[in-house]
Amino acid sequence: MNIPTTMNAARITAHGGPGALEVTQVPVPTPASGEVLVAVSAAALNNTDLWTREGAYGRADDPTALSGWRGPIDFPRIQGADVAGRIAAVGPEVDDGLVGRRVVVDPAIYDADGPDANVAGLMGSERDGGYAQYVTAPAERVHDVTRSPLSDDQLASLPIAYGTALGMIERGRLRSGQTALVSGASGGVGLALVQLARARGARVVAISSGSKVDAVRAAGAHDVVDRSRDVVEQLRAAAPEGIDVALDVVAGDLLGHGLPLLRPGGRWVVAGALGGYRVSFDVRRLYLHNTQVVGSTMHTPAHFGLLMDLARRAEIRPVVAASFPLEEAARAQEELARRRHVGKLVLHPGTGPGGSPDTGSSMRS
Repeated sequence: MNIPTTMNAARITAHGGPGALEVTQVPVPTPASGEVLVAVSAAALNNTDLWTREGAYGRADDPTALSGWRGPIDFPRIQGADVAGRIAAVGPEVDDGLVGRRVVVDPAIYDADGPDANVAGLMGSERDGGYAQYVTAPAERVHDVTRSPLSDDQLASLPIAYGTALGMIERGRLRSGQTALVSGASGGVGLALVQLARARGARVVAISSGSKVDAVRAAGAHDVVDRSRDVVEQLRAAAPEGIDVALDVVAGDLLGHGLPLLRPGGRWVVAGALGGYRVSFDVRRLYLHNTQVVGSTMHTPAHFGLLMDLARRAEIRPVVAASFPLEEAARAQEELARRRHVGKLVLHPGTGPGGSPDTGSSMRS
């Protein structure tokens, strides 16, 4: 593969609004020992891109402080954690037979070796990401999906949203036949939760806005309640015997008001705070019924391996709402922030056909 010396990349040089994201020419990175160079075909957008750009994560000692996902950002930083593409080159100590393989990159930086390691950093935050024509990654973090029938756009939609969703499902110990509650069901993680929970054999009760109910139901939800009305009363009607596992990316008042809906021994898994990060609830509802509130950040290596197995067999098919050229990265992030779409938004950096092989799943915005 003929690799140029420079490439287009969308990066941030400071925290701010969409204007802080600039598309510019930068050197193509050189893979270090144990790394590969991936020619990016598609890079999906996530809320973490917005919050990293804005510095919205806060710090433990100051929730209002400008901060990246795990602390201060080393600017300039190329954004983007979701990458699908092909291996263009390998660094020292890596098998050159990997060149040409179609891959998905696990964007996590882990705190240890082993299948159950925790995420300690993220591509696009603690190291440069995939809003670029090329990106480097540890060879052990790229997964061969050459034979997957999914499009590159669909594959790029998997790492953050579906990795986070599968991590929640695994940590919540969701099993076939149980009832799962999914909040924020029309968003990237929410829609992934609906699909993955349904594939596991759970009965899925989802929360979404009225205009998106049909799309959420089409993704696999058995019942959808409208968040603009009394959510708790609707949930009681939809799941009169209670919820086994709540898969929640909203938190806020929903957690406090919804916790009594859990069945004895139920689990409320939280992986987001779209509804607010300060929560209050009656702690007696927790210990008197042996229920659990579980925090879940992304996935483990083992979870990601399970996700890639699903991708190779196309047992899940991400919904792609729209795609944008890399030059319109800021506009794509603005569209993501508006939350008018259902499914994932994807960037095409221009190194290859972002949607190939064609499954008809994506559309040009």
